[in-house]
Amino acid sequence: MTREEFIIEVEREQAALRGFLLALCCGNKADADDLAQDALVKAYIASTGYRDEGKFRSWLFKIAHNTFLNHKASCRTMESIDEAWTLVSPSATDSSFEHQSLYLALRTLPPKERSAITLFYLNGYNIKEIAAIIETSEDAVKKQLSRGRDKLKEKLKI
Repeated sequence: MTREEFIIEVEREQAALRGFLLALCCGNKADADDLAQDALVKAYIASTGYRDEGKFRSWLFKIAHNTFLNHKASCRTMESIDEAWTLVSPSATDSSFEHQSLYLALRTLPPKERSAITLFYLNGYNIKEIAAIIETSEDAVKKQLSRGRDKLKEKLKI
């Protein structure tokens, strides 16, 4: 992949990447932006090895997901929504996000469940695609989705 091709692809996928990371970071825009920057640098470095075997977006999300998992602050889970509220401040949260309670509930999920829920419900990936992005089996994704849904229902009192 040439530098120009990479730039074109990133311009096309940048909004989706930032939305994905914003959801994984539970509305923390600063963390999401930092992770997006790190993921894009890693993707650029690895772009010479990209062979267009799949969707560029999936490849980029895989890099972003691994960057998220390696970022300790984003992976910290909370026991309850009340505990997650203690982290909310106008400067650290995307205040324009209309579903703040969902972000707070997502913060209570372990990173793998949070990733599966985010990829499936917010980004529209199917189970097979999620398994490829987060490098696990389809059965593991199904379990993560099931557990994540159950926890979210309980936390959000649905």
